[in-house]
Amino acid sequence: MILPAALLLLGALAAVLAPRLLARADWPDREPVVALWVWQCVVAAVLLCCALSMTFSAAAAWHAVGGHVFATAPGPAVEAYALGTSGPWADATAVTLACGGLWSVAMLAREIVRARARRRHRRAELLLRAPLLPGEAPRSEPLVVLEGERPDAWWLPGTPPQLVVTTAALRRLKGRQLDAVLAHEKGHAQARHDWLLHCSAALADGFPQVPVFAAFRDEMHRLVELAADDVASRRFGRLTTALALVELNEDRGVFGPCPTAHAHVPQRVDRLLTPPNRLTAARRLRLTAAAALVPVVPVLVAFVPGLRALG
Repeated sequence: MILPAALLLLGALAAVLAPRLLARADWPDREPVVALWVWQCVVAAVLLCCALSMTFSAAAAWHAVGGHVFATAPGPAVEAYALGTSGPWADATAVTLACGGLWSVAMLAREIVRARARRRHRRAELLLRAPLLPGEAPRSEPLVVLEGERPDAWWLPGTPPQLVVTTAALRRLKGRQLDAVLAHEKGHAQARHDWLLHCSAALADGFPQVPVFAAFRDEMHRLVELAADDVASRRFGRLTTALALVELNEDRGVFGPCPTAHAHVPQRVDRLLTPPNRLTAARRLRLTAAAALVPVVPVLVAFVPGLRALG
């Protein structure tokens, strides 16, 4: 039974080729939302290859598992998978991939727990820096202003979600720049970008030796910012959004010669100051449809022996 090996090989090819093709393409920066979708489909295909390989390896190694997997399959289709010719490697493959799946779930759970702990800490810090007055009800306003000498703004998820802005940022943000910052952060919240970041971080931390997961995490961090920039620029203009980015980050040294943790900000500003060069709607639709077909390929490969037997 060579199907599990073929699925693993297919997953490895997708993990190697897809990031290289996306890195060479010039459209992800122009269409970050489409690029986010493509990356999700590629990673889903890789994980699906591993899951299907684990399933067929377990079915070949243990008759009880095979009976459940092929419980409703016709006899000729079951015979086409040649479950009795797996060899001694099937059980080791199934156990290894199952451990990898459990490890992925554990890493995602750890990432969610850490994110919730960070959120509780930031809300406690917010309450400490801006305490409620005696008899004052908990805040439900979408905007909270903090006294601070450093211009900063961030979105605080939760119930209710809030945008926190320092007084230094208010002094710097002029006109509709504050509205652009609010729209940017709301774009993150409405698209649930936090879940993309959690999933990509869990995979990258759980499997640091797998380059596609590290690239997935890095691209998610970059592309979600570009997508949120587009949300703000569509409502308040590209120049206004770019100026808001400059005002918030100028004191952090991101525009100097030495790279910092916010080194992507100058590229975001340059992108906003460049006239938009979006793909046509037809090409966006083709890319979206093609990406959606990528996770379908492993499923088709898995069904090929059975379809041939029934053909």
